[in-house]
Amino acid sequence: MVKVVVVGGGWSGCAAAITAKKAGAEVTLLERCDMLLGTGLVGGIMRNNGRFTATEEAIAMGGNELFDATDACSRHRNMEFPGHKHASLYDIAKIEPAVQQKLTEAGVKFHLEARFSDVVMDGQTIKAVKTEDGTVYEGDVFVDCTGTAGPQGNCSKYGNGCAMCVLRCPSYGPRVSLAGKAGAKEFMGKKGDGSFGAMSGSCKLFKESLSDEICNELNAKGVAVIPIPEHLRKSGVLGKKACQQYALPEFEQNVILLDTGHAKLMTPYYPIDNLRQIPGFETARFEDPYSGGKGNSMRYMAVSHRDNNLKVEGVDNLFCGGEKAGLLVGHTEAIVTGQLAGANAVRFICGKELIEIPTNLAIGDAIDHVGKQMRTEEGITLKYTFSGSVYFKRMQELGLYTTDVAAIKAKVKEAGLEGVYDQKIC
Repeated sequence: MVKVVVVGGGWSGCAAAITAKKAGAEVTLLERCDMLLGTGLVGGIMRNNGRFTATEEAIAMGGNELFDATDACSRHRNMEFPGHKHASLYDIAKIEPAVQQKLTEAGVKFHLEARFSDVVMDGQTIKAVKTEDGTVYEGDVFVDCTGTAGPQGNCSKYGNGCAMCVLRCPSYGPRVSLAGKAGAKEFMGKKGDGSFGAMSGSCKLFKESLSDEICNELNAKGVAVIPIPEHLRKSGVLGKKACQQYALPEFEQNVILLDTGHAKLMTPYYPIDNLRQIPGFETARFEDPYSGGKGNSMRYMAVSHRDNNLKVEGVDNLFCGGEKAGLLVGHTEAIVTGQLAGANAVRFICGKELIEIPTNLAIGDAIDHVGKQMRTEEGITLKYTFSGSVYFKRMQELGLYTTDVAAIKAKVKEAGLEGVYDQKIC
């Protein structure tokens, strides 16, 4: 049986593992922390704006498992907040066990606290990967879903220092890039001012530390919008965010909270002494990152060049998903790229034709467009997401955005991709 090793157990790694297993491979997934999902442990936003279209495309292609999990764990569905429609908010306390269950049901072998540390190479071909405890995992083909955030040194050099975020580098060691260790050329994304990286886009507050009025509104509606006194507004901070879909005036003029179990604060950091001057926040406390008043993790520090099949350039048997595959922002973006990488990894090693999603589908256009933009100086200063900013605008201009599920299914079927992730290849 073909052996696939996926390194990194975030959303993209879990997606890659499931599609590779369904394609007929024996799959091993390695995750350096004690839980899966990485930033998915503090995320929560699904199906907003063009992510709805991409989600339904992926489901029509047979990639339903992880979307079923987020839908089942949703605290709020079909809700709106500034700049975003028909969103779902999953419960961050329930999602990780639900994803573990999906992997188990699929037959994926996953190992937690298994930090990747090195590769065994034969020329440009990966033969095996090693974890820091010395365990060797051999494979025929590999998928890099290690992400682009960390280590702590990058957060100090390009950000505001370690914010003790959910990536937990001090506890589980810094991220190590599989592509980088294998010799593939990588690059760093930039902010609009030309500096490297981008800051994670939000923090969480203990809901119980907020006023009863704010808590009640969050529980009932899923969102609370609280005006910020003008003298406390943080001008220009949103430009540092990876999540440029939230770099809107409403997010600078108001505290916008979303209910993902805790109160998700839609800004990369907020000095707590200023926050507590806003009515309703007098006793506010950060839940994660614990240094939430100082900053958040720096991302896009190690992105791979790849083709539209998500095969990494410069390594014979390596594919990539999630942030490794481009300046893509969000859980949906990670899932759909991971799905393609996992499926194509199996097809590649079995000598089958690789899937290239056509550009008349949102997923295919995003992969193609972002791949091209990554090779331009202007392109690497931007961030791309189905839910807003420059790429959602492109979706609308090209007529790729729709919430008509029947029409989405018809387009996927016309492309010959209906149920493609359900096909056993070898």
